[in-house]
Amino acid sequence: MGPQMGPIKSTGNLSLLDVIDRILDKGLVINADISVSIVGVELLGIKIKAAVASFETAAKYGLQFPTGTEINEKVSEAAKQLKEICPECGKKSGRDELLHEGCPWCGWISARALRLETEHSQR
Repeated sequence: MGPQMGPIKSTGNLSLLDVIDRILDKGLVINADISVSIVGVELLGIKIKAAVASFETAAKYGLQFPTGTEINEKVSEAAKQLKEICPECGKKSGRDELLHEGCPWCGWISARALRLETEHSQR
């Protein structure tokens, strides 16, 4: 079973950039049925199913990409790996990378990575 999705609680004032970032990060699914009827006779029926998400989020939830979309398998696999937020800069990185190597964005190093580095240099 894939990651759980649920409602997002408001955290105060959000800018448009924050909203777009959240939509791309979590994904947005639109499922609508629209019909126009007169006197019980349906004149027009429209069914819309759309998903808005980043490629990373789409790959994580197993969404199908349009035919002809070139997807690098390494990128797809990287998108499926567990992500954690760096405590220093707040950007997402691979969980294992943060634990063992540190943050590629700001250079923050976990206590575990420091210990491994110290043990390696003492040998």
